Amino acid sequence: MAGQEDIAMTTETAPKPPTTTTNSTQHLTSRNPQWTYFKLQLIPHSSHPIKNFTIDPLTARSYLTSALSQFLGLMGSSIGIDILKIENPSPPLRLEQQQQQQQNESNGRGDFPNVWIRVPRDDGAAVLAALSSWVGSLSSSSTSTGPGDSEDGEGGGVAWRICAKGNYLSAIVHGSGEGAFSP
Repeated sequence: MAGQEDIAMTTETAPKPPTTTTNSTQHLTSRNPQWTYFKLQLIPHSSHPIKNFTIDPLTARSYLTSALSQFLGLMGSSIGIDILKIENPSPPLRLEQQQQQQQNESNGRGDFPNVWIRVPRDDGAAVLAALSSWVGSLSSSSTSTGPGDSEDGEGGGVAWRICAKGNYLSAIVHGSGEGAFSP
């Protein structure tokens, strides 16, 4: 191998960049949330007081489906509703709590069942319109096994009050929404 030069092959590793620990936060923005969440309250409309006004999941589902089908027909009954939580009022234990409940009822803010639901975001406006315009009925047969007991056995009506609506569950859980309509 005359005439060939000896070529020495060397490999060097590239220097590593200096590492520093920084607390970087990543922000995630969801522009199109999948769900719309509602906090609803079932309000009785009766000429006589209803004791033990509670609701079970089956009755809540039937009232929700009734409101949607009455407002939107067959398309309304096909909207998927997930019931996330039902909060029934607990019976007052002390005299002060009974007086507070009577005061709240006289102010129109009685202790009524709350229902948390979620619906697909695209159906949120239709659900809002359907639930806010619906008034159902309590027959005398349903009050003994259903949402409450009337003192004289007569039925009345029920309606949904929309307490909160939002595209994120944490926003409606942590905020009461009371300041939304105040001047």
